[in-house]
Amino acid sequence: MQAQPKPAGEDAVEHLAVLPVPGGAEAEFADFVRASSAELGRVAWFLCGDRTRAEDLLQHAYLRTWSHWGRVRTGDPVAYTRRVLANARIDAWRLARREVLSPAVPEGAVPSGAAATDERDALVRALRLLPPRQRRIVVLRHLAGLTEVEVADELRVSVGTVKAAASRGLARLRTELSDDEGGAR
Repeated sequence: MQAQPKPAGEDAVEHLAVLPVPGGAEAEFADFVRASSAELGRVAWFLCGDRTRAEDLLQHAYLRTWSHWGRVRTGDPVAYTRRVLANARIDAWRLARREVLSPAVPEGAVPSGAAATDERDALVRALRLLPPRQRRIVVLRHLAGLTEVEVADELRVSVGTVKAAASRGLARLRTELSDDEGGAR
């Protein structure tokens, strides 16, 4: 069954093409998308660094989540979708073998105020300098707020790998951010 397009301005979630799922879970999934899109959208953006690619990545993750919704909805669908985001980003990176990140911070990704915008922009620029795996671990661990065990489970790596990569990534971020502050004075 496919949802009929609505006029512009109405909720974008209603534009999703919906595959039939036993038990009529369409409304439940739509509620999940509405509730999680801000958080997962930020995670996708931090993983990609580009608004368009992040939107595509999030749409792909929601599609994969929907296709397994009967099983996923009884567990933690946000964690499942985050794992899909991370794995899909890895797959895309492997196919492209190079990343092109945009220099601009998307609107709505930062709190209001020029100082907050400058800080977030500096963080995003510093994140771009990390290798993709380190960036994913730092984003999931410190920006999405997952525990080391949750990150390890989502990326299917050991907890020791998460600890080491997070430590190295944070050290590099500290160095880069302190260099930015020193250069701005």
